[in-house]
Amino acid sequence: MRALIAALALWTATALAFTGRVVAIADGDTLTVMDGKAAVRVRLAGIDAPEHGQPYGRKARTSLAELAHRKTVEVDERGRDTYGRTLAVVRVEGVELNAEQVRRGYAWVYRRYSSDAALIALEAEARAARRGLWQDAAPVPPWNWRRVPADSPPGVGSLTMWAP
Repeated sequence: MRALIAALALWTATALAFTGRVVAIADGDTLTVMDGKAAVRVRLAGIDAPEHGQPYGRKARTSLAELAHRKTVEVDERGRDTYGRTLAVVRVEGVELNAEQVRRGYAWVYRRYSSDAALIALEAEARAARRGLWQDAAPVPPWNWRRVPADSPPGVGSLTMWAP
């Protein structure tokens, strides 16, 4: 029975992970990985990077591209989001992209979905060092930015401050 349980655990772990080449970077927390001949949209689990048009959005995307574009990555699937994207922890050359984006200051820990103490510590470290988006006096987390109506005057989104 133990052998069956161990084999099932190994099969489940293998079924939930794959290796592929990154072919596109959508933004600071979403990329496309080729799994064989299938393109898989992958959202980095537990983090949220600035949106397109939001301060630091381009820099977050550039950071993720520097880390992963055209490289082979290991994708450890954690589920699916409401848009059907694969939620995952992604590693390239031993570097966990989710954590590295937070460490560089180009993503927040998405506390609604993660309470990972290591990620939270990396975020605090980036904030204290004023890396990336933490250079801004009052950076706006993407989950607040997305709530601002599209027809709002420029800068309205910046009124909503970050709180852990």
